[in-house]
Amino acid sequence: MTHPTIGFVGVGFMGHGMAKNILARGYPLWIKGNRNRTPIDSLLGLGAQEAGSLRQMAEHCDIIHLCLSNSAQVSDAILGPDGLLSAQRRGLIVIDTSTSDPAVTLKLAADMSAQGCTLVDAPLGRTPKEAEAGELDAMVGCPAELFDTIKPVIDCWAGTITRIGDTGSGHQMKLLMNFLGASYAALYSEAVSLASSVGLSPHTFREVIGPSRLGSGFFNTFMQYVCERDRDAHKFSINNMAKDIGYVNDMACDAGVMNVMSSAARHYYTHALAQGAGEDFVPQLCDHVGRLNGLDIDAVVRKTR
Repeated sequence: MTHPTIGFVGVGFMGHGMAKNILARGYPLWIKGNRNRTPIDSLLGLGAQEAGSLRQMAEHCDIIHLCLSNSAQVSDAILGPDGLLSAQRRGLIVIDTSTSDPAVTLKLAADMSAQGCTLVDAPLGRTPKEAEAGELDAMVGCPAELFDTIKPVIDCWAGTITRIGDTGSGHQMKLLMNFLGASYAALYSEAVSLASSVGLSPHTFREVIGPSRLGSGFFNTFMQYVCERDRDAHKFSINNMAKDIGYVNDMACDAGVMNVMSSAARHYYTHALAQGAGEDFVPQLCDHVGRLNGLDIDAVVRKTR
């Protein structure tokens, strides 16, 4: 396929930028969105076509991206009564860029292979800002012989592309990445609460840790919210992180590996969900942990600014 027709399902925070960059490279693109028409209309204005159903998309496309919230949505998109496999298009390649459960990915890959189709997992690193710029990180799980076929398409939206191994390995790697992110967010939240309780401001905490060996890009965006109250500094929901850290725990259980740290981090997200904070972004976990410790982090920040 020298210039395949591409499909894209899920044009939200990450998907819009990815789809936009596929169009910018000259690929014909079909899209299927959800309730929010804004990104859909934006892409239609750039030349995309809108599919009325997943079956219709599969009938017209050679390679289809999925950028969805969880494995249940991915399964439904592929196996549902009007899903991608219902088109019975042999040779179809589906690239799942979602953060999914590797065990489900392997089952779906087998289901697709039985119908002459291929599932690739290529979950994402970085943020919607890099999605718009075409500079995401892609962790690819696929048969070695397929990598050269899909790499030019992934290159439209990724700045770094790493083939991790066979199908399922990309999702395993992504879960390890989000295990670190979820745990760091919980750790930073505890540290900010402790600092505030002993009289050290969040600003001082950031000033000292940021440029040290303990600083990182994740620390910077996390503390950008904490200190500047910039809600959009890291647009990844607590709902999604709770799902991912749950998948991490499942992966550890399946592997027979003790997972004390991921289990501990998971409880913060479970508690935040129980308090109705699922739509908050991950750095806002700091406010939640502050409240658990009798602190109003927003008031602390304003007082010490």
